[in-house]
Amino acid sequence: MTVEYGKLTFLEIKQKAAEDYMVIIPTGCTEQQGPHSTVDFDIWLATELSIEAAERAEQKYGVKSLVLPTIPFGPTPEHRNYGYGYIDIPQKVYEDVIYAILVSLADQGFKQLVIMRGCGGHMLNPVGVRFNEDYAGKASVEIPPHPFHDVWCTHADPHIPGGHADSFTTSLGLYKHPCSIREELIADPASSEPDWDDPELDFAAYSDTGVIGDPTHASKELGEKLWKSSVEAIAAELKEIAVRADEGITYSYSASVGRSSNNSKK
Repeated sequence: MTVEYGKLTFLEIKQKAAEDYMVIIPTGCTEQQGPHSTVDFDIWLATELSIEAAERAEQKYGVKSLVLPTIPFGPTPEHRNYGYGYIDIPQKVYEDVIYAILVSLADQGFKQLVIMRGCGGHMLNPVGVRFNEDYAGKASVEIPPHPFHDVWCTHADPHIPGGHADSFTTSLGLYKHPCSIREELIADPASSEPDWDDPELDFAAYSDTGVIGDPTHASKELGEKLWKSSVEAIAAELKEIAVRADEGITYSYSASVGRSSNNSKK
């Protein structure tokens, strides 16, 4: 049986809710990924990582889950000054959409929800706190941290600069979607490290190309290692979430909500 919510009938979904399936909500976005990668990177990353990790969690740990269709748009104000390739949703609108999705799932009887972020810049902790307070005793949501920094340090040189459209993400693209990578345009840009916690962050102030870090160390072979390790790490996190749910432990959110990148650096 598929783990994809969108490929089930409403009666099949009703049955999954009765069986206490976890639901994973992948959140992607549409934004520039430098001159060498297509703007849908965060969408397919969230989609395919969620599906493969859900499948792996069931195979390895017996965790049963459904994966919602990926949200393709989110707040991307830091990319607007490149002029093209973005769909920027205001933060308040985005939070309201996420909250409405969580409520819809809870009202269907799903108790354990997980937001799987494709984009590290999406600050959703306030939504998680609000939902868990409003639905205490009925449903809860977790927003697990990305495993990407640890994965990168395991398989590659942690001293290689990262940030956005870097060697981590470019390697994943070369492995999973080689047609989305313009290899002839991969170059080490003149970029600097942004202040990731700046609420007015503008990537264009740090990089003319949109790349933060160095993508020239990317390869398909490295991408395969990074991908498989990421799937395993997320599957293990899904197992831990399921254990906490069984034990009635409510997820504790950090008081500070910072911005991070979905890459090796952050």
